[in-house]
Amino acid sequence: MAVLVLVLLPAVAGALLFLLPRDDVRASKTIGALVALATIVLAVFTRHQQFSATWLTRPFVSNLHFGATSISWWIVLLLGIATFGAILATNVSRTRSFIALLLFLEASMLGLFLARDLLLFALCWDLMLIPVFLGLIHWGSHPATAWRYFIYNFAGGLLLLLATAAFGLSVGTTDVIGGTGVALVGPWVPWIFAGFAIAFLVKTPVWPLHTWMPLTYADTPAPMISVVAGVQSKAGLYGFITIGMVFLPEMMRAYAGLFITLGIISLLYGAVASLVQTDAKRVVAYSSLSHLGLILVAIFSFNPIALVGALIYIVAHGLFSAALFLGLGYVEEREETRSLVRLGGLGAANPRLTGALCIAVLAALGLPGLAGFAGELLMLIGIFAAGFAWAAILGLVAVVLASAYFLRLFQGMMNGPVRPDLPMRRDLTWIEALAVVPLLLALLVLGVNPHPLTTFNTAPYLQSSGGGR
Repeated sequence: MAVLVLVLLPAVAGALLFLLPRDDVRASKTIGALVALATIVLAVFTRHQQFSATWLTRPFVSNLHFGATSISWWIVLLLGIATFGAILATNVSRTRSFIALLLFLEASMLGLFLARDLLLFALCWDLMLIPVFLGLIHWGSHPATAWRYFIYNFAGGLLLLLATAAFGLSVGTTDVIGGTGVALVGPWVPWIFAGFAIAFLVKTPVWPLHTWMPLTYADTPAPMISVVAGVQSKAGLYGFITIGMVFLPEMMRAYAGLFITLGIISLLYGAVASLVQTDAKRVVAYSSLSHLGLILVAIFSFNPIALVGALIYIVAHGLFSAALFLGLGYVEEREETRSLVRLGGLGAANPRLTGALCIAVLAALGLPGLAGFAGELLMLIGIFAAGFAWAAILGLVAVVLASAYFLRLFQGMMNGPVRPDLPMRRDLTWIEALAVVPLLLALLVLGVNPHPLTTFNTAPYLQSSGGGR
């Protein structure tokens, strides 16, 4: 029952926020932050607990079944930390409504990553679109961006739902996530795989289904996009590991070359695009396309070392991308611009903000001692060991390019001559710093000691896939 409380708590709290006075910002932030902390505590104490209740018996068995897997537990912790930071960093109009949306978003993603039933997973997949869509409609500057985000992701979600229904009819149940693999046979298997795969590629996103992403990341308020980029973007990768590798291993292997190619294109295209962006948020957006492309390559290499590296990097990317978007949000609030052409010399007046962004940037470019390094290193070693030396070499090229565009981003904003036309407002307050510090501390702790993540048991995911090459 505690697992069910974990899933429902943010949604109930988000609804109850509307009982507060509309202009009570402090109470909204306090309650929201406490709820996010409560989800972290509950996740720790319910790691091995499950909740299950009968939901459907026809045309196939489906249960309200929640419980963490060895992968999703880490993502749930990441979600709690990212949501806590996003709520504390919120500084928009109609704060109460915005924080309520953040809590609804957290609840839908908790449902997704804790779902042990595939139909429940698919429904939460669509539910988590709604808070982001409403956030873009009410706080974004371009309604077309909201509709592009919704259409792309809803189309992917519809394919996921259809594939789930076909899966249930083929197997007789959708209560399968986290269990032993069920062999799918029959003429519908390729179509089921296609439905899952396209949905996962859109959500990640991966080239060429990525075009919704740069616009969404640039137009969404920084606190919400820190959660979307940090956690929601991992849903597709989680799906490939938890669903694809366990239940559709032969299809995963048959099309591994295609997905590795798409991952490499995303890896290089995202890196090159980041180099030429003048919008700071778009630099980080395209860098995410590049980083997530590398994770996709690692997954489809079917190598245990690469898979462990992928899990570490999923968590690391979530931490540093959330920190980067929060930091860039603070810059935009103070200087009223994200343009790298206009920004410069901010470090002199903003030492705390500069330090926070520096750590996040160093983690993103893979500095040893921070979590990103361990994940990148293991992925590249595993990809090479799996027989994809060319992909590992191109991955190294992207790592070098990451150093170039992230240093360009940081140096251009924080160092150099002070721009006389910039307001140079106050440095981070203690509350603003508190939003970012847990993300940075987690990067440091997992960078120094990634062992808790390296103990991840890859056997259930690779045995049915034939293991590594």
